[in-house]
Amino acid sequence: MLEIKQRSLDECDWNAMDGFADRFVTQSREWLQFIVETQGAQPIIASIHDGHSTVGYFTGLLARRYGLRILGSPLPGWSTAYHGFNLLPGVSRADALTALLPFAFRELGAHHIELRDRSLVESDIRDPRCHVETFTTYDVDLSGTEDEVFGAFSSACRRAIRRSEKIGLIVEEAEPEGFAEEYYAQLEDVFAKQNLRPTYGVDRVQSLVRHMHPSGRLLLLRARDPEGNAIATGLFPALVSTMFFWGGASFQSGQHHRPNEAIFWHALRYWKQRGATTFDLGGGGDYKRKFGGREITIPHVARPRVEVLWYLREWMRRRNDPDNPSSRLRSSPPRQGGTGGAGSAADHAED
Repeated sequence: MLEIKQRSLDECDWNAMDGFADRFVTQSREWLQFIVETQGAQPIIASIHDGHSTVGYFTGLLARRYGLRILGSPLPGWSTAYHGFNLLPGVSRADALTALLPFAFRELGAHHIELRDRSLVESDIRDPRCHVETFTTYDVDLSGTEDEVFGAFSSACRRAIRRSEKIGLIVEEAEPEGFAEEYYAQLEDVFAKQNLRPTYGVDRVQSLVRHMHPSGRLLLLRARDPEGNAIATGLFPALVSTMFFWGGASFQSGQHHRPNEAIFWHALRYWKQRGATTFDLGGGGDYKRKFGGREITIPHVARPRVEVLWYLREWMRRRNDPDNPSSRLRSSPPRQGGTGGAGSAADHAED
């Protein structure tokens, strides 16, 4: 049986942890600082042991909501797709999840747990009291040549990129100063098309940039039209072999130049040249199909200490955002071998 022990942030060997093959940028120390600042949560790092050997780590944060202690790894609404486990080859994620439950409930005093681990599969979930929902995203394979990756894009997407290059649209790597405000103004313009407001404030973007950009793990991109006007932006974090799309936006007045496709193409090549072999597009959305990714589904596990807390969770979700379908996940009853529904993780803007 595996055993889980909490570690202080200062005693963690972050370089060793970041070297795990299944490590993601959302598990890095800088990313946790971003969540702590924006969500007021307490970071939880734990080592996983098999006898006297350390075989992995768990990443999560402990938040207090309505007087309840909730262990999120991560929680919906944190603009974070995954936390979960980092394990040595051959170590069972099913065993790690089994060990996590008593650690969370007894040692941390949690009333509720939520977990989304990108390598977890439904057969790893043994506890029948777990509720399972489905997170859908797209994976773009970057292991081939640039020509092969580009060739997997839809024909319309390839034409848009070629056209943007022909007319003189420029994609540049942006400096952090003022970038969050620039992005957010474009994001407001995106949402205004549907008479909506963004689902998070500019302070969240400022925090992400402040904590992540100095680490070299966050790429900030800006597109300029042929006249030099800034018309679109994008944020792309990465670590080890996986890059992500966190957010993108553009002014309506410049969308005929198709800057978003050009930004994605630049970001993909940037991180590919630095060792990325996978591009996770950060959630579903039909507009993401054009980048040639395959659709994948990942279980999102919710385990309350007592069942009534599950119904309280669902009530709070509907109460907080009753009109936004992307904020709601169809839930399954406690697992009897069944599966959950569909949902989305981080808040991203569409073309």
